Amino acid sequence: MLIPMISDLPVGALLGVCAAAALVILLCGLRMTALADRLADRSGLGEAVVGGVLLGAATSLSGTVVSVTAALDGHASLAFSNGIGGIAAQTAFLALADLLHRKANLEHAAAELANVFQGALLLLMLTLPLAAYTLPELSFWSVHPVSALLVVLFAVGSIATQRVREAPMWRPVRTRDTREDVPDEDDPEPRRTAVLVLVFAGLMAAMATAGWALSLGAAELTARFDLNASMVGALMTAVITSLPELVTTLGAIRRGALQLAVGGIIGGNTFDVLFLTFSDVGYRDGSIYHAIGTPDLFWLVVGMMMTAVLILGMLYRQRHGPAGIGVESLLILGIYGGAIATQTL
Repeated sequence: MLIPMISDLPVGALLGVCAAAALVILLCGLRMTALADRLADRSGLGEAVVGGVLLGAATSLSGTVVSVTAALDGHASLAFSNGIGGIAAQTAFLALADLLHRKANLEHAAAELANVFQGALLLLMLTLPLAAYTLPELSFWSVHPVSALLVVLFAVGSIATQRVREAPMWRPVRTRDTREDVPDEDDPEPRRTAVLVLVFAGLMAAMATAGWALSLGAAELTARFDLNASMVGALMTAVITSLPELVTTLGAIRRGALQLAVGGIIGGNTFDVLFLTFSDVGYRDGSIYHAIGTPDLFWLVVGMMMTAVLILGMLYRQRHGPAGIGVESLLILGIYGGAIATQTL
């Protein structure tokens, strides 16, 4: 059994397990970007929708496994902070990606109503765990009703995002720096779509396995050194399992798939909120929203602040800002850096 083996490993070997899991997650995430771009073109769904739903959910799979495994083991804080911390980390990655796209502010060039809509959906979903925490504890079979509501919102929001893309009621002003989502004329992948889907599924399975190993390693390190579970979840497992989002975002920008880059981050964040639903189901000692502490809520608020700034940036669409990136990117990095500083002092 792997679980007793993990507990018997020395510190160096534990760190090696976490590093190996991070490498698998990183490499799988890199390959997924190209496949998602091809599938977006072949399906006709568009980069924003495929990035926000398919790629966002796929790259979040390893993080899902981390949260569920932690919840099943009774580590409520680690499970909660892993999902919420990932949202903050991935939003910061998008601000870093703005540095790579030098022609204009990324939020300006990747103008797409579907991404704005999903950003607002994400902000709405983030308010529900906070509401659950403030309300009296209520659960059915140890699952809070908010967990079910999050799934409903995600499903309805995903359908609505596709409808918004197909029949938008307003369109962003096109400028010389706006990059249109136009399918590639030459498809570099000669394989059939079904084969691409199977390869994509295989990469997802590898990422899930890596996420499971990472969760076990992180939980063991937390217990062995009496670390703050919220800090480990928000700044270790969340960042590692968010590496696919960083890789896919940078890879998408290099390919010119800007809507895919932005949509992948926002969609991944939206799916990450569902970590709380999965964790609530896995946590058997009652509602997970009433088993967390103030540090976990801190990262929830940070995620909400960063998401709000991102939405404002997508609406304002500043073409050029200080240091060659948008003001919203600087604010996002400032919020994330300040949050890390306040929690590590």
